[in-house]
Amino acid sequence: MTRLIHCVKLKKELEGLDRPPYPGELGQKIYEHISKDAWNMWIQHQTMLINEYRLSMIDPNAREFLKKEMEKYFFGDGSETPPDYTPE
Repeated sequence: MTRLIHCVKLKKELEGLDRPPYPGELGQKIYEHISKDAWNMWIQHQTMLINEYRLSMIDPNAREFLKKEMEKYFFGDGSETPPDYTPE
């Protein structure tokens, strides 16, 4: 059975995630308020951030940076692209 939620990112009722995609309170908040479509958009954006900033997921600072960007992307003013980034 499909779980519908009002996606705060896309501002419409869409299919919700099957489980929290991230640990802790942030993961629960995403689960309750973010659609699968918006989550997939974040994955693409996150991949671009990792590649453009050459982030290592071993580095705790890189993980914290991505967490803050994720919060901004979903619940803030949005995550910005790197200054020199040009989409393909």
